[in-house]
Amino acid sequence: MRLVYFGTPEMAVPPLRALVAAGHDIVLVITRVDKKRGRGGALSPSPVKAAAVDMGLAVSHDPDDALSADAELGVVVAFGRIIQPHLIDALPMINLHYSLLPRWRGAAPVERAILAGDAETGVGVMRLEEGLDTGGIYAEERVPIGDDVTADELRIRLNDIGCRLLVDTIARPLAEWIEDARPQEGEPHYAHKLDRAEFEIDWEQPPVDVHRRIRVGGAWTTFRGKRLKIVEADLVDGVVVPVTVQPEGKDPMDFIAWRNGARPTDGELFDHV
Repeated sequence: MRLVYFGTPEMAVPPLRALVAAGHDIVLVITRVDKKRGRGGALSPSPVKAAAVDMGLAVSHDPDDALSADAELGVVVAFGRIIQPHLIDALPMINLHYSLLPRWRGAAPVERAILAGDAETGVGVMRLEEGLDTGGIYAEERVPIGDDVTADELRIRLNDIGCRLLVDTIARPLAEWIEDARPQEGEPHYAHKLDRAEFEIDWEQPPVDVHRRIRVGGAWTTFRGKRLKIVEADLVDGVVVPVTVQPEGKDPMDFIAWRNGARPTDGELFDHV
């Protein structure tokens, strides 16, 4: 099948490679513009662009270029921008989405599922339409969320399954399945992207909630006025026990090694506890 692929982050690279490996003709890859990185301000491509260039695929930063690409189908995976209605009207499009729709629609379904304490999540191939993640479902698979699984680990699991679902969905001629999406059922929730304040640990919360925030990734606290990331922690008998931490301006390190160096006094706690 002749495809236009819309994607941006690292998570969108495996589905692109899976489509190429399955023999589909990716006539165009559309992704975000290059961003400036580092002190020198050198331009850095998105992970999807870097992968596309490596595979010799044509790349554009303008979604409207899909209109002249002579494609049969658009495939959207974590593109990061709203696909405009005139594109959806002109080209059938499907989206690989990482939740059990409509449980978590929007930008951060994996993170929100963990923070909410959901017992399971999933990944599905859905029809893209003008509403945000409101389209019908072509294929879906459920995945349990373990009590200790991190967001990064869950994304890898969901992506492995999603690549298979995506390839299987479009293996048949388009006319045989494009009108067969089943409607979503259930109460929708919106998975807002996490804002900066949500990464700060509130030690007044129940330990299980603190542990979930750490499992999402990027959680931090402060000690003696300096930021300390809690990279990994265990929940033992209702107590959050840090395993790996990252002091401000340093690499991640074992928590016990950090504690031995910091030498907290008896009863000294993280700030804001």
